[in-house]
Amino acid sequence: MRLNQITLPVSDIPVSRDFYQRLGFRLLVDSPHYCRFLAPEGDTTFSLHLEDGPVTPGAVIYLESEDVDAACQALVAKGFDFDHPPRDERWLWREAVLVDPDGHRIKLYHAGENRIDPPWRVKPDA
Repeated sequence: MRLNQITLPVSDIPVSRDFYQRLGFRLLVDSPHYCRFLAPEGDTTFSLHLEDGPVTPGAVIYLESEDVDAACQALVAKGFDFDHPPRDERWLWREAVLVDPDGHRIKLYHAGENRIDPPWRVKPDA
């Protein structure tokens, strides 16, 4: 199986749609209650669904970048605010965090080889 799509609940489709388009996602489907995007790189899709009630943020979206610092600078120039600027984390990734209009966290990160093969990875039986 291959992961194809993640859907987030949102409280305002136009506001969230504009936010993710500014972030670099390409709009594929646009309706009053749902929209779907293609990720800035690759073929992963991402969608937003209008919730009837309050939205409880909980998901964390990870966007991988070879140069987190440059990606953050480009987004700041577009008017994005970050909760924390790029920093090296103890799990050996460099990350910066921003939030979408409903409070869902978005992490721009670079992990290099530690993305798939960190030192603490479970090793298959020999």
